[in-house]
Amino acid sequence: MRLLKSIAIVAVMMMLWPAAVLAQKPKGKDQLVTIETPQGEIKLILFDDTPQHKENFLKLAREGFYDGTTFHRVIDGFMIQGGDPNTKDSEPRNDGAGSPGYTVPAEINPAHKHVRGAVAAARQDDRVNPSKASSGSQFYIVENQQGTPMLDGVYTVFGQVVDGLDVVDKIAEQPKDGRDRPLSDIKMKVKVENMRKRKIARKYDYDYNTQTLQK
Repeated sequence: MRLLKSIAIVAVMMMLWPAAVLAQKPKGKDQLVTIETPQGEIKLILFDDTPQHKENFLKLAREGFYDGTTFHRVIDGFMIQGGDPNTKDSEPRNDGAGSPGYTVPAEINPAHKHVRGAVAAARQDDRVNPSKASSGSQFYIVENQQGTPMLDGVYTVFGQVVDGLDVVDKIAEQPKDGRDRPLSDIKMKVKVENMRKRKIARKYDYDYNTQTLQK
């Protein structure tokens, strides 16, 4: 009798799990990144096939580099940008010009599109940066519902928001000045948590095979 009950419980659990999770059965662990803001939390994962960007972002996050920086450029219907160490000082006019002192080589992968919630690296213009090397710390998150396909193949997409897209929307809607800088600082704190890929896939309905949300 107990065996039958156990089998029934397992069957119900499998029915509740997203089909994508059951199909892919991702193995191993990953790092779940949480960006805490006054508007709420944004959770994201970083792609294994953009290893230099992933390693660099995780390193900076664990060192506390991003803590106290702000989302200094927000455009409703487009994206939100942050990660500049200059935003920690009292001079707003230098926001957007800072870095940790180095760039990251481009890892542009045609498979990674600028879909809603895509995490990509900011960089300098082609005229001074023909190799499309990424900023060592600045990144942006696509807010547009239809994505921003005009940026595909131009900037390195290295991650995806798995939870908190509503928070991204709230940040994008904040009042701002003529330079798209929010009138009130939107400071962030970034933490990294090791978690099994299968748990991430199940909890956030994320498909590691296609690297997209299934919602």
